[in-house]
Amino acid sequence: MARIVTGIGSSHGPQLKMAPELWHVRGTADRRNTSLDFRGETYTFAELAALREDFTDQCTAEVQTRRAASCQSALDDLGRHLEKADVDVLVIVSSDHKEVYDDELLPAFAVYWGDEVAHVPFTQAQLDAMPPGLAEAAFGDVPDHLITRPTASALARHLIEETVGSGFDTAASKRLPPGDYANHGIPHGFGFIYQRILGETSAVPFVPVFVNTFYEPNPPTARRCVAFGQALAAAIASFPEDIRVGLVASGGLSHFVVDEELDQRFLTALRDGDTAALTKFTPEEMRSGSSELRNWITVAAAANIAGLSVNSVRYEPCYRTEAGTGNAMGFVTWSQA
Repeated sequence: MARIVTGIGSSHGPQLKMAPELWHVRGTADRRNTSLDFRGETYTFAELAALREDFTDQCTAEVQTRRAASCQSALDDLGRHLEKADVDVLVIVSSDHKEVYDDELLPAFAVYWGDEVAHVPFTQAQLDAMPPGLAEAAFGDVPDHLITRPTASALARHLIEETVGSGFDTAASKRLPPGDYANHGIPHGFGFIYQRILGETSAVPFVPVFVNTFYEPNPPTARRCVAFGQALAAAIASFPEDIRVGLVASGGLSHFVVDEELDQRFLTALRDGDTAALTKFTPEEMRSGSSELRNWITVAAAANIAGLSVNSVRYEPCYRTEAGTGNAMGFVTWSQA
């Protein structure tokens, strides 16, 4: 039978893929944003700045350089952790920023079960059309040439069938839609795991599991993500092949407005293996980029069922403006107790 032997959680925000002296470029986009979500309400940049404390001292070159270095060290540690675990397959849970699924169909949960999947570089025209700072970061998500990545299609189909049997209407995708970039390729939440953590040349096969974290009207509740994670764990355990499976949560933590209170409450639930606490995070808390906590909740619930425990946590609140916008970066590992 298949065994879940390890897990990791990693942020994948653009600040991880650009030098800290360029973080202000994303700050430029924040200043133009008229709908910054924070604790259930929406603000302009000026309104947010008036509401919160002044984070200017968190945006100095010295602080940002230190935090950037800490993040890169944490990513290196995640790569070593997975290498040591010697997994046969990864189940990667991430969200899709309408790079693949769009308003024609937004599944709450979807599993890709094709035999392989394309990891496609951006064209210059696509890079030129990106918002401020995203083009600079995009090379951290994609290779500079087409790579066909192996997938674990038999396991993926099994996960679909078993989670459907557990009461989930899991969407089955054997061919990814063309999406924003018309290339039928995996989006950045999955690509980043290979480009930065596994290594671009990694041949470890994976199962892409999509959670609609961002988009109304059907993002799943925290309770539903917990139940889906538990169903995934049970499905993996019932797969008849003797394989070592690793779990990956990609995304988060709080952003585009950093909320350290939310992050610390969430990380405490992970450390404690407190599945009940994970169900308590509300839709109002999981909005905008912070919605990607749903990916982590799914993986954490699966890890708890599999008997894994958190054995390392790294956290860096990477502020980029005085209003407290930015990306809180989290890096967590789970291992067998």
